[in-house]
Amino acid sequence: MNPVRFALAGFGAWGKFHAQSIAGNPDAALVAISAPSEASREEARKLYPEAQIFADSLEMIVKADFDIIDIATPSHTHREIALAAMQKGKHVLLEKPMAITLDDCKAIMAGARDHGVHLAVGHELRLSSQWGRIKDIIAAGTIGDPQYVLVELLRKPYRTGASGWRYDQNRVGSWVLEEPIHFFDLARWYLEGSGDPVELYAYGNSRDPQRPTLYDNFSAMFKYANGSYAVVSQTLAAFEHHQTVKVSGTKGALWAGWSGALDRTLEPTAFLKVFDGEKVEDLTLTKQSGEVFELREEIAQCIDMVRSGKKPIATGLDGLWSAGLCLVAEESIRQGKPLPVGDLLQF
Repeated sequence: MNPVRFALAGFGAWGKFHAQSIAGNPDAALVAISAPSEASREEARKLYPEAQIFADSLEMIVKADFDIIDIATPSHTHREIALAAMQKGKHVLLEKPMAITLDDCKAIMAGARDHGVHLAVGHELRLSSQWGRIKDIIAAGTIGDPQYVLVELLRKPYRTGASGWRYDQNRVGSWVLEEPIHFFDLARWYLEGSGDPVELYAYGNSRDPQRPTLYDNFSAMFKYANGSYAVVSQTLAAFEHHQTVKVSGTKGALWAGWSGALDRTLEPTAFLKVFDGEKVEDLTLTKQSGEVFELREEIAQCIDMVRSGKKPIATGLDGLWSAGLCLVAEESIRQGKPLPVGDLLQF
């Protein structure tokens, strides 16, 4: 088969990893890249001389010939770029958060439906040899029906991002929409058998009075009608990058951890322990765990999606749910009380 042709919107710190993952897959061709700064464009030209380089993503969509666009631009730009590509009949891989408002998320979903294209959302942790394996263990019934999920992160402060966009609330949306969005997605995925969340209560605070609603410390709890519940918690006021997942069920439990000097380290330490109700087992991870490795799996999945029409592991609806839970959490902090989930998301 001919390689699937990718256009890449965004060539920042994470966009460069997207480029590496695309170029490193023999079934993909990186044919176009857009980057707003001349320095980034010059770097892209040197690293990927066969790709067309553009200053503007919308111009790239008009002029380049590609099958799927990988959108790794700041969050507030996602709707415009995704819809422009969909209107040209192009498939879309959209980095999380899908968008920074529910209206934008729903518009992107409608665009994919109306133009008959595929939409994958970048919840790549589902493809992890570690976090994805937890879902397999749950599905196998090893721990019984899951009743409690904890997803927690302790890490160093965020990078500023190109032109400081990650510390600009008008562009980033919120820090809850950054990494906690992955944790909401994982918890909801693990508790899929419980149906949909019904209520959420959240807390957050900031150590910088100049940005009181960009929370350095954030915690949320959401529950289901059957009594199961999940806790998502993060601090950005710490060091390195350490993620923990715990799940308990009616029969057993599991505990997993991942640690690295940085979130994108290529040499992390990771473990996964499973208790089936009788014995504890330390499982061996067959592949390295970490977002750099999971991104490669995500690109491979998108190639399969374009070629065969196979449904992505994280769909537009999944992206809408995870963004929606983040936004409800922020509203819960503002109001200081638990909020019904379905009423605010209007599903």
